[in-house]
Amino acid sequence: MASSSPLQPYLLIAYYEWMIDNGWTPQVLVDCSHNEVNVPQQFANDGKIVLNIAPEAVANFELNHDFLSFSARFSGKSLDIYIPMNSIVAIYARENDQGIMFSPNMYGDGSAPNSGDVDGDGPDDDPPTPPKGRPNLKVVK
Repeated sequence: MASSSPLQPYLLIAYYEWMIDNGWTPQVLVDCSHNEVNVPQQFANDGKIVLNIAPEAVANFELNHDFLSFSARFSGKSLDIYIPMNSIVAIYARENDQGIMFSPNMYGDGSAPNSGDVDGDGPDDDPPTPPKGRPNLKVVK
C-alpha cells in the first residue's frame, strides 16, 4: 500500500486561509530546534518562537506543503525567514486563539523535531494505570 501525504500541510494551509478570510491575524508557533529553521533566535523563548504571518506583516510570502518562507522586520531589520513544515507546532488567530496544534504523526514521515521517545517509555509499554478507589469530588463555591 502506498503511503499517504502528510496531513499537517493541508491543515495548516486551510487554517491560514480561513483566518485571512475572517480578517484575523494568523500566527505560527515554531520549534526552533529543527536544523533548517531560519528565524531570529534572539526572539525565541524555550526553543520556540511565535511569528505573525498576516499579509500586512510579511513580504515575499510562500506557504506550500514543504515550507513556509517570508521576509519580515525584526527590530527594524528585514530578515528572510525559512521554516520547514515539520517544525511548525501550531497555527492560531491572535484575536481569539482559534487554531490547531499539530501532533508529530501529522508530519507523515516521522521527521518532526523531537518526535523521539520523550519520556523514555517505548511504544510497546503499557499505558499508565489509573488510580484505584472512588473518585474524590468536591463542591467548589
